[in-house]
Amino acid sequence: MTRERMMRSWQVTDPAPIDSDPAPLRLVERPVPEPAAGEVLVQVLACGVCRTDLHVAEGDLPVHRAHVTPGHEIVGRVVGFGKGTGRFAPGDRIGIPWLRRTCGVCSYCRSGRENLCSRSSYTGWDQDGGYAEYATVPEGFAYRIPDRYDPATAAPLLCAGIIGYRALRRAEVPAGGRLGLYGFGGSAHITAQIALAQGVEVHVFTRGARARTFALELGAASAGGSGDPAPVPLDSAIIFAPAGQIVPRALENLAPGGTLALAGIHMSDVPPLDYQNHLFHEKRLTSVESNTRRDGEEFLTLADRLGIDPRVTRYPLERADEALRHLGHGDMAGAGVLSISE
Repeated sequence: MTRERMMRSWQVTDPAPIDSDPAPLRLVERPVPEPAAGEVLVQVLACGVCRTDLHVAEGDLPVHRAHVTPGHEIVGRVVGFGKGTGRFAPGDRIGIPWLRRTCGVCSYCRSGRENLCSRSSYTGWDQDGGYAEYATVPEGFAYRIPDRYDPATAAPLLCAGIIGYRALRRAEVPAGGRLGLYGFGGSAHITAQIALAQGVEVHVFTRGARARTFALELGAASAGGSGDPAPVPLDSAIIFAPAGQIVPRALENLAPGGTLALAGIHMSDVPPLDYQNHLFHEKRLTSVESNTRRDGEEFLTLADRLGIDPRVTRYPLERADEALRHLGHGDMAGAGVLSISE
């Protein structure tokens, strides 16, 4: 694989609202990347469209790499190797996730909390991602994909699924408990399937009528608007929507001793909280930051065993900007996926 070979790739030009004219992304031709030492080169088969990609494109997250290629839910085929690699063979199908690298030596890395490493880097933010025909990944941070999944169906598992799994653990849902999910996109609909398979009663709160219908089809006990009162007190809740104004209502909907987990990397400002109405009775509020590789391995094994089935809407690579617009408008049931080289 040489630098003269070219590929199609989306780049964030100037971060701005996705509906801007011109849009903040453009499709370009650029050289196929060369894998560095410890990295493999992957021909991208499919790449999920995640809300974090929208945050990168719109400037909600600070620019870490100028003209970065978004995308971090990547399923691909190994086609090249950097020095010192040996984990994968040519043609192996692997997944490239959000967490790209950690330092491995800080107190967080050494204590099994590498998601909190201050020197971590991320696919599609610090390094170019999967809205392209090829991408690289450090081989120690890639995942093997269960055989049951085709590339497009597997793609959302690599961030939406893994982050949802960590958020579910952080929410500490008791056995047979009641869980509220705020927002019902790529991550929430996978999390709902895990919770339902484990005997949890799920209640969904989201702005989209299509998403509410979809939640009921999956088995949710109720589906209402994002600001609605819960029909029953909730033991736990997870907010996937990047809307801080939801937090007070979600806390009000918790039963005493309940836990609210905030699953997004970005959220608008949270309004002032009233101690008596929102926090008393030993309610807990926690955030979720990225994931560890152990989270990813555990989740992919669990998804395979439980038969978790992401619902995807497929787009060709040329329509990545349209997919992000649909995501931004809440006009997507399940997860969007770019089908690139399937």
